[in-house]
Amino acid sequence: MICNTRMDMRARLLLCVPCIALTLFAQAPAKETFTYGVEWRLIRAGLAKISLTPLTGGWQGDVHIESAGLVSKLYRIDDNYAVTIDEQLCARSTFMKAIEGKRERETKVTFDRANSKASYLERDLLQNKTVLAKETDTAGCVVEWVSGLYKVRAMKLEPGQSGTIPMSDGKRFAHVKVEAQEREEVITPLGKFKTVRYEIYAFDGALIARKARAFIWLTDDAKKTPVQIRVRMQFLIGTINLLLEKEEH
Repeated sequence: MICNTRMDMRARLLLCVPCIALTLFAQAPAKETFTYGVEWRLIRAGLAKISLTPLTGGWQGDVHIESAGLVSKLYRIDDNYAVTIDEQLCARSTFMKAIEGKRERETKVTFDRANSKASYLERDLLQNKTVLAKETDTAGCVVEWVSGLYKVRAMKLEPGQSGTIPMSDGKRFAHVKVEAQEREEVITPLGKFKTVRYEIYAFDGALIARKARAFIWLTDDAKKTPVQIRVRMQFLIGTINLLLEKEEH
Protein backbone atom coordinates (compact mmCIF):
# COMPACT_ATOMS: atom_id res chain seq x y z
CA MET A 1 0.00 0.00 0.00
CA ILE A 2 2.89 2.33 0.78
CA CYS A 3 4.45 1.61 -2.58
CA ASN A 4 1.17 2.30 -4.37
CA THR A 5 0.74 5.57 -2.53
CA ARG A 6 4.22 6.73 -3.42
CA MET A 7 3.79 5.77 -7.04
CA ASP A 8 0.48 7.59 -7.20
CA MET A 9 2.15 10.75 -5.87
CA ARG A 10 5.02 10.49 -8.31
CA ALA A 11 2.80 9.77 -11.28
CA ARG A 12 0.54 12.67 -10.45
CA LEU A 13 3.60 14.90 -10.45
CA LEU A 14 3.95 14.21 -14.15
CA LEU A 15 0.76 16.22 -14.46
CA CYS A 16 2.89 19.24 -13.63
CA VAL A 17 4.59 18.68 -16.97
CA PRO A 18 1.73 20.28 -18.88
CA CYS A 19 1.73 23.09 -16.31
CA ILE A 20 5.12 24.08 -17.57
CA ALA A 21 5.32 22.43 -20.94
CA LEU A 22 2.06 24.00 -22.09
CA THR A 23 3.77 27.48 -22.21
CA LEU A 24 6.37 27.11 -24.95
CA PHE A 25 5.77 29.48 -27.84
CA ALA A 26 6.69 32.96 -28.93
CA GLN A 27 5.09 34.76 -31.85
CA ALA A 28 5.59 32.62 -34.92
CA PRO A 29 4.28 33.17 -38.46
CA ALA A 30 4.14 29.47 -39.28
CA LYS A 31 3.43 26.18 -37.57
CA GLU A 32 6.09 24.82 -35.24
CA THR A 33 6.28 21.64 -33.19
CA PHE A 34 8.60 20.76 -30.29
CA THR A 35 9.04 17.23 -28.98
CA TYR A 36 10.56 16.63 -25.54
CA GLY A 37 11.74 13.57 -23.69
CA VAL A 38 10.50 13.57 -20.09
CA GLU A 39 12.91 12.33 -17.42
CA TRP A 40 12.19 11.65 -13.74
CA ARG A 41 14.82 10.32 -11.34
CA LEU A 42 17.16 9.49 -14.24
CA ILE A 43 14.60 7.28 -15.99
CA ARG A 44 12.60 7.87 -19.16
CA ALA A 45 9.15 8.83 -17.88
CA GLY A 46 7.33 10.04 -20.97
CA LEU A 47 7.03 12.26 -24.01
CA ALA A 48 5.66 15.78 -24.48
CA LYS A 49 4.74 17.12 -27.90
CA ILE A 50 3.64 20.71 -28.36
CA SER A 51 2.57 22.37 -31.61
CA LEU A 52 1.39 25.83 -32.56
CA THR A 53 -0.72 26.52 -35.65
CA PRO A 54 -1.69 29.95 -37.05
CA LEU A 55 -5.40 30.67 -37.37
CA THR A 56 -7.28 33.65 -38.74
CA GLY A 57 -6.91 36.26 -36.01
CA GLY A 58 -4.68 34.17 -33.75
CA TRP A 59 -3.28 30.71 -33.07
CA GLN A 60 -4.16 27.27 -31.76
CA GLY A 61 -1.83 25.43 -29.42
CA ASP A 62 -1.97 21.65 -28.98
CA VAL A 63 -0.14 19.61 -26.36
CA HIS A 64 0.10 15.84 -26.01
CA ILE A 65 1.62 14.28 -22.89
CA GLU A 66 2.08 10.53 -22.51
CA SER A 67 3.86 8.36 -19.98
CA ALA A 68 6.39 5.72 -20.99
CA GLY A 69 8.28 2.72 -19.65
CA LEU A 70 7.91 1.79 -16.00
CA VAL A 71 5.84 4.87 -15.21
CA SER A 72 3.34 3.98 -17.93
CA LYS A 73 3.00 0.43 -16.62
CA LEU A 74 2.27 1.62 -13.10
CA TYR A 75 0.26 4.76 -13.87
CA ARG A 76 -0.73 5.52 -17.45
CA ILE A 77 -0.91 9.16 -18.49
CA ASP A 78 -2.43 10.26 -21.82
CA ASP A 79 -3.31 13.97 -21.76
CA ASN A 80 -4.39 16.15 -24.68
CA TYR A 81 -4.76 19.91 -24.33
CA ALA A 82 -5.84 22.55 -26.84
CA VAL A 83 -6.04 26.32 -26.56
CA THR A 84 -7.20 29.10 -28.88
CA ILE A 85 -5.34 32.40 -28.64
CA ASP A 86 -6.30 35.73 -30.19
CA GLU A 87 -4.05 38.09 -32.13
CA GLN A 88 -3.10 39.95 -28.92
CA LEU A 89 -1.99 36.70 -27.23
CA CYS A 90 -5.07 36.65 -24.99
CA ALA A 91 -6.50 33.21 -24.22
CA ARG A 92 -9.98 32.55 -25.58
CA SER A 93 -10.68 28.99 -24.46
CA THR A 94 -8.99 25.74 -23.48
CA PHE A 95 -10.02 22.10 -23.61
CA MET A 96 -8.24 19.18 -21.96
CA LYS A 97 -9.00 15.47 -21.97
CA ALA A 98 -6.89 13.60 -19.44
CA ILE A 99 -6.53 9.86 -18.89
CA GLU A 100 -4.53 9.37 -15.70
CA GLY A 101 -4.42 5.95 -14.09
CA LYS A 102 -8.05 4.92 -13.65
CA ARG A 103 -9.33 8.48 -14.01
CA GLU A 104 -10.71 10.07 -17.15
CA ARG A 105 -11.47 13.79 -16.93
CA GLU A 106 -12.55 16.52 -19.34
CA THR A 107 -11.89 20.18 -18.53
CA LYS A 108 -13.14 23.26 -20.36
CA VAL A 109 -12.20 26.88 -19.64
CA THR A 110 -13.72 29.91 -21.34
CA PHE A 111 -12.13 33.34 -20.94
CA ASP A 112 -14.51 36.29 -21.12
CA ARG A 113 -12.21 39.19 -21.86
CA ALA A 114 -14.97 41.81 -21.95
CA ASN A 115 -16.17 40.95 -18.44
CA SER A 116 -12.78 39.90 -17.00
CA LYS A 117 -13.99 36.42 -16.07
CA ALA A 118 -12.89 32.81 -16.54
CA SER A 119 -15.40 29.96 -16.43
CA TYR A 120 -14.04 26.55 -15.39
CA LEU A 121 -15.83 23.22 -15.82
CA GLU A 122 -14.29 19.83 -15.00
CA ARG A 123 -16.18 16.57 -15.48
CA ASP A 124 -15.52 12.96 -14.54
CA LEU A 125 -16.25 11.07 -17.76
CA LEU A 126 -16.39 7.62 -16.15
CA GLN A 127 -18.92 8.64 -13.51
CA ASN A 128 -20.64 11.20 -15.75
CA LYS A 129 -20.64 13.93 -13.11
CA THR A 130 -19.27 17.43 -12.59
CA VAL A 131 -16.15 17.57 -10.43
CA LEU A 132 -15.81 21.36 -10.26
CA ALA A 133 -17.57 24.33 -11.80
CA LYS A 134 -16.54 27.86 -10.88
CA GLU A 135 -16.07 31.38 -12.15
CA THR A 136 -12.91 33.40 -11.49
CA ASP A 137 -12.24 37.11 -11.73
CA THR A 138 -9.31 37.87 -14.05
CA ALA A 139 -7.72 40.75 -15.88
CA GLY A 140 -9.26 41.64 -19.23
CA CYS A 141 -6.53 39.93 -21.24
CA VAL A 142 -4.96 36.87 -19.65
CA VAL A 143 -2.69 34.09 -20.82
CA GLU A 144 -2.76 30.40 -19.89
CA TRP A 145 0.16 28.00 -20.10
CA VAL A 146 0.79 28.01 -23.86
CA SER A 147 0.27 31.72 -24.45
CA GLY A 148 2.13 32.42 -21.20
CA LEU A 149 5.53 31.47 -22.56
CA TYR A 150 4.43 32.98 -25.82
CA LYS A 151 4.69 36.16 -23.74
CA VAL A 152 7.93 35.12 -22.04
CA ARG A 153 9.68 34.42 -25.34
CA ALA A 154 8.62 37.86 -26.52
CA MET A 155 10.04 39.55 -23.40
CA LYS A 156 13.39 41.30 -23.62
CA LEU A 157 14.87 40.39 -20.25
CA GLU A 158 18.56 40.30 -19.47
CA PRO A 159 19.89 38.17 -16.57
CA GLY A 160 18.96 39.93 -13.35
CA GLN A 161 15.81 41.48 -14.81
CA SER A 162 12.21 40.36 -14.23
CA GLY A 163 8.64 41.06 -15.31
CA THR A 164 5.12 39.73 -14.76
CA ILE A 165 2.41 38.20 -16.92
CA PRO A 166 -1.33 37.96 -16.08
CA MET A 167 -2.12 34.23 -16.02
CA SER A 168 -5.13 32.06 -15.28
CA ASP A 169 -5.87 28.35 -15.44
CA GLY A 170 -9.58 29.01 -14.98
CA LYS A 171 -9.48 28.21 -11.27
CA ARG A 172 -7.06 30.94 -10.21
CA PHE A 173 -5.68 34.22 -11.50
CA ALA A 174 -2.30 35.76 -10.69
CA HIS A 175 0.33 38.17 -11.98
CA VAL A 176 3.09 35.59 -12.33
CA LYS A 177 6.68 36.75 -11.96
CA VAL A 178 9.18 35.81 -14.67
CA GLU A 179 12.87 36.22 -13.85
CA ALA A 180 15.86 35.94 -16.21
CA GLN A 181 18.68 34.45 -14.13
CA GLU A 182 21.83 33.08 -15.79
CA ARG A 183 23.39 32.35 -19.15
CA GLU A 184 24.10 28.63 -19.41
CA GLU A 185 25.04 26.02 -22.01
CA VAL A 186 22.50 23.21 -22.43
CA ILE A 187 23.27 19.90 -24.14
CA THR A 188 20.36 18.16 -25.87
CA PRO A 189 20.03 15.33 -28.43
CA LEU A 190 20.00 18.15 -31.03
CA GLY A 191 23.34 19.55 -29.88
CA LYS A 192 24.69 22.28 -27.60
CA PHE A 193 22.84 25.54 -27.12
CA LYS A 194 23.75 28.83 -25.49
CA THR A 195 20.75 29.75 -23.38
CA VAL A 196 19.32 32.01 -20.70
CA ARG A 197 17.69 30.32 -17.73
CA TYR A 198 14.35 31.80 -16.60
CA GLU A 199 12.37 31.00 -13.47
CA ILE A 200 8.57 31.05 -13.68
CA TYR A 201 7.00 31.70 -10.27
CA ALA A 202 3.72 29.85 -10.89
CA PHE A 203 3.93 27.51 -7.90
CA ASP A 204 3.71 28.08 -4.12
CA GLY A 205 0.12 29.29 -4.26
CA ALA A 206 0.34 31.61 -7.27
CA LEU A 207 -1.48 29.36 -9.74
CA ILE A 208 -0.45 25.99 -8.30
CA ALA A 209 -0.62 25.34 -4.56
CA ARG A 210 2.20 22.77 -4.53
CA LYS A 211 5.64 23.95 -3.42
CA ALA A 212 8.05 23.73 -6.34
CA ARG A 213 10.31 25.76 -8.63
CA ALA A 214 9.90 25.90 -12.40
CA PHE A 215 12.62 26.81 -14.89
CA ILE A 216 12.87 27.13 -18.65
CA TRP A 217 15.99 27.53 -20.80
CA LEU A 218 15.54 29.65 -23.95
CA THR A 219 18.23 29.97 -26.58
CA ASP A 220 20.19 33.21 -26.30
CA ASP A 221 19.22 34.45 -29.75
CA ALA A 222 16.27 35.96 -31.58
CA LYS A 223 14.42 32.62 -31.81
CA LYS A 224 14.42 31.96 -28.05
CA THR A 225 13.82 28.27 -28.65
CA PRO A 226 12.73 26.45 -25.46
CA VAL A 227 15.31 23.67 -25.23
CA GLN A 228 14.82 22.55 -21.62
CA ILE A 229 12.11 22.75 -18.94
CA ARG A 230 12.49 21.65 -15.33
CA VAL A 231 10.13 21.39 -12.38
CA ARG A 232 12.01 20.91 -9.11
CA MET A 233 9.80 19.39 -6.40
CA GLN A 234 10.55 18.57 -2.79
CA PHE A 235 13.44 16.15 -2.17
CA LEU A 236 11.31 13.03 -1.63
CA ILE A 237 9.50 13.64 -4.91
CA GLY A 238 12.37 14.77 -7.10
CA THR A 239 12.76 16.69 -10.33
CA ILE A 240 10.96 16.38 -13.66
CA ASN A 241 13.06 17.42 -16.67
CA LEU A 242 12.02 17.95 -20.29
CA LEU A 243 14.77 18.02 -22.92
CA LEU A 244 14.20 19.02 -26.54
CA GLU A 245 14.60 16.05 -28.91
CA LYS A 246 12.97 17.26 -32.12
CA GLU A 247 12.05 20.62 -33.64
CA GLU A 248 9.81 21.01 -36.70
CA HIS A 249 8.78 24.13 -38.65
